[in-house]
Amino acid sequence: MYMDRVSTSADDFVSSELAQARILITGLTAAAGVDVARSFADFNARLIVHTTELSPELIELVAVLTQSAGEIRLHTQDISTAGRAATFAQTSAQSYGGLDAAINMACISYEEMDAVESDGDLESLIANKLTPLAQLTRILANRMSIVLSEGLVLNVLKMPPPRNGRDSAIAGYARTALAAMTAKEARAWAPQGIRVNAVGPCVLSSVGAALSNEPDVATLALHLASRKGRSLSGHVFDADGMAC
Repeated sequence: MYMDRVSTSADDFVSSELAQARILITGLTAAAGVDVARSFADFNARLIVHTTELSPELIELVAVLTQSAGEIRLHTQDISTAGRAATFAQTSAQSYGGLDAAINMACISYEEMDAVESDGDLESLIANKLTPLAQLTRILANRMSIVLSEGLVLNVLKMPPPRNGRDSAIAGYARTALAAMTAKEARAWAPQGIRVNAVGPCVLSSVGAALSNEPDVATLALHLASRKGRSLSGHVFDADGMAC
């Protein structure tokens, strides 16, 4: 865990550095990504926002974002499979002529954990969550490399606090799989100057402070997208039980 190297306040960032930055945020919901979107919008970034939750709260959020973001584009298509994620990544990466950072959100809920009855169910659950993230990562990183952009891909997998040992075991399995995916993609894209990091569920073996709320995730995303975060790649930062 590397929280000692990450600023705890967005006031430390120079707004001109992220002004007009091209930022993609996928998987936005009322419980995931709101503070991330607001934080980048406050720095006048150009946003591409993806959500499948067109609730009144999300519609209101988009209206608020338009007041401060340099530009904003909203997408609502399903990207829950590898193929759909690939199609979306190919088109969204071209929206502003390239991307500087992408933050991809995914959640595992209590209901999904309760439905796990076997090892096969667990493997399917984690694959269903991570496969779209992996596809987004590869295609977005490829697009960044084509336009010679030394960008960032940050994948965020949220889980609510474990209720018992079974939930903790699921969280541990999910984090291990996320860490393996992150390390693999970080190594693959390092020669092109593209960084791949993740935020995953905190488990007992994790060391150091953990992100505990949405503002913490937003501050981390800002740090990693700025010059201060360009030495960090291949890391999984701990999130301590943030509900979906």
